[in-house]
Amino acid sequence: MAKLSLQEQMLKAGLVNKKQVRKAKKGAKKQAREVQASVEEKKAEQIARDKALNQEIQQKRKEKEIRAQIKQLIEQNQLDNSKGDIKYNFTDGSIIKTLYVDETTRKQLMSGILVVARLEDGYVVIPGIVGRKISERDDTVVIENKQAEEVPAEDDPYADFVVPDDLMW
Repeated sequence: MAKLSLQEQMLKAGLVNKKQVRKAKKGAKKQAREVQASVEEKKAEQIARDKALNQEIQQKRKEKEIRAQIKQLIEQNQLDNSKGDIKYNFTDGSIIKTLYVDETTRKQLMSGILVVARLEDGYVVIPGIVGRKISERDDTVVIENKQAEEVPAEDDPYADFVVPDDLMW
């Protein structure tokens, strides 16, 4: 004897008619389509979440990589200020900070050949070229970065009154 489906058995027993069987099959197909659509929607949402999470992870990795590059550039190029006896003042935001440097370093800092950079909790002096490379990656690390002075306009009434850069505070 061939195996009959439950619907065929109920139809044979006279418990349901053909119209009810068709309606049940139609409802089952509709429900299957809805379940399929729901599964696809959930899958698309999961893919979008995974993609956003992956981008966030990559962004954090890139930032960490840049911080490591900056730290390496500073550590490899910092100048030794252990013999400095001249006080060099600079501002970090609104706070005045001090480094002790020698006369040559002070002059180079004032002319922009050397710059002051933040390294962890302290400050170091590095070459200006390295400072510009670091500023391209993160402009908050280089504290004191003087550029060549601008030429004053011809009609500037204060052109004759230049404030000296080597003024000690």
